[in-house]
Amino acid sequence: MTTGARATGDMGGQPERLPELRPPAPREPDADEAFDSESTLRLRVLPARGPEPAPGYTFEEITRADWVLGRIPEKGWSAEAGPRRTLVSRALLACLLLVQASLSLRLHNTAFEDEALYVYAGHAMIDHLFHGAPDYGGFDSYFSGSPALYPVLAAWVDSAWGLTGVRVMSLLFMLAGTAVLYSFTRRLFNERTGLCAAGLFAVSQSTLFLGNFATYDAMAILLLALSTWIVIRVAHGHWALPLAAAPVAALAVGVKYASALFLPTVAALLVLAAHQRLGRRQALLRGAVFTLGVAILLGIALSTTDYLQAIRSTTTARTHGTAAAMPMIWDSVKWGGLLFALACVGTALYTRRGRLGEIPGRRRPVPGTGWRLALGVVLTGTTLLAPAYQIHLQTSVSLHKHIGYGLLFAAPMAGVGITRLMGAHFRFPQTAIAVGVLALTLGMSQSAQNYGVWPGTSYLIPELAKNVRPGQKWLGQPHEAPVYYLSGMGLTDYTLWTSIYYIDYTGRGGRHLMGPDGYRAAIEDGWFDGVVLDWSDQPGDIQTMVRGEMRNSGRYRLASALTYRTSVGSGHFEIWLRTRSAHAP
Repeated sequence: MTTGARATGDMGGQPERLPELRPPAPREPDADEAFDSESTLRLRVLPARGPEPAPGYTFEEITRADWVLGRIPEKGWSAEAGPRRTLVSRALLACLLLVQASLSLRLHNTAFEDEALYVYAGHAMIDHLFHGAPDYGGFDSYFSGSPALYPVLAAWVDSAWGLTGVRVMSLLFMLAGTAVLYSFTRRLFNERTGLCAAGLFAVSQSTLFLGNFATYDAMAILLLALSTWIVIRVAHGHWALPLAAAPVAALAVGVKYASALFLPTVAALLVLAAHQRLGRRQALLRGAVFTLGVAILLGIALSTTDYLQAIRSTTTARTHGTAAAMPMIWDSVKWGGLLFALACVGTALYTRRGRLGEIPGRRRPVPGTGWRLALGVVLTGTTLLAPAYQIHLQTSVSLHKHIGYGLLFAAPMAGVGITRLMGAHFRFPQTAIAVGVLALTLGMSQSAQNYGVWPGTSYLIPELAKNVRPGQKWLGQPHEAPVYYLSGMGLTDYTLWTSIYYIDYTGRGGRHLMGPDGYRAAIEDGWFDGVVLDWSDQPGDIQTMVRGEMRNSGRYRLASALTYRTSVGSGHFEIWLRTRSAHAP
């Protein structure tokens, strides 16, 4: 074959061999290709995760749309006493008392007419009881409390520390009342409710006002709180133990006759507290023993004193005024409406559900619905007693103080209302914060306004000191503050001053004249050496008549006019002096 020969010939006669076909040898990957391969493998096969340290809380993803929070364990609401709980609650109570004291002490004004009168009456009673001086004041015939109790104590403190010391004593009474309120609320419910109740009561306007006001009220509120604590403390003991509260309750009535209005509440609390464990019969027995003990003590006091007339004229048979009902209702809502509303909420929620640790002792059975409703109605309803009685009498005098008596008893249910609104384990703390800020704001503003209602006499007293001489007879409105301050200077005493509310003047010819005729005849005769008038935008009829008579008679001249401004308006004091040509008969 030509082709084959040519091919053979080219290779020197040897047949040509084709190269052997082999698969390519595997190539080692470079560094970049190795990194990509390992990364891909790691992303596809995840390593097992080891245990992680607990962060202090757990989080579980919600996978069901109808997922809800489970029932809160009772252990979280246990009211069992413990060292830590006691320490924390008492520390918080001390903080509340410090705030209460600071808010009361920020109020400033000169002596109110009641403060000056009670302190001066105490000095007169001390002179009468211990030094044989005649009882010329007749204080037991028109005082709203025994002149031998609080006035004597106030005068003793005044002798050492002045009016400031007497007001500080009232502050101590109110602080003690708040602490006792916390204590018996804790016994009825628990520490948290007690702290809420004490906080609401501590910043109310009545509490702040009375904490720097030298009258009967602070001492009476403390005694009512103390008698309430005693009956709750001894309700489950021997049937005669409630007699221990009888002297305290009777003393509260002696200090302030109107305190008797709140004794039925104290007796009802005793019956309810005893009924919780001992049953109806034993509860009624203890209530009857307490009531009988108080009645016997008050009966002995009335039979050995002449205070019955004063009780009738100031409390039980007080003359009706002319104040309208709607303004007094509005004032009551302003001064006590917030706490009363919270107490109503607490009563409703506590009646609906009694668990969640409000009753001391987690293992004790929850009282029945009727018992819970009765407790709420008794405590909350007491708030309405003072406003209702004063609306009945048509008088708004001291209403802002008397509301505080009822708030003392409504505060526990208001504390229940706050705790229920906050929810379990402070679930809604913003509710308590909002209510607390509102209560604090109202208490501060209202107490400051009420404390500035009466005109200060810081400029009047120095001016009177220049004109009053020992033995001179003066007609004054106001006259209580001048008597208190000037008697300390030795310039006058209570017997030399006549108020515009009462006069019994014996004029020429031996005629006894009273009312406007008596003032008119005394001014015409030049009986008074000087006259002080408080002339405001709405002067009374007697002030207008007296001023007109002095101008027309020519026997008196205007010596000074001192302007003042109060929280509700302005006015001025006028000092009139008898002319040299006029002589008293």
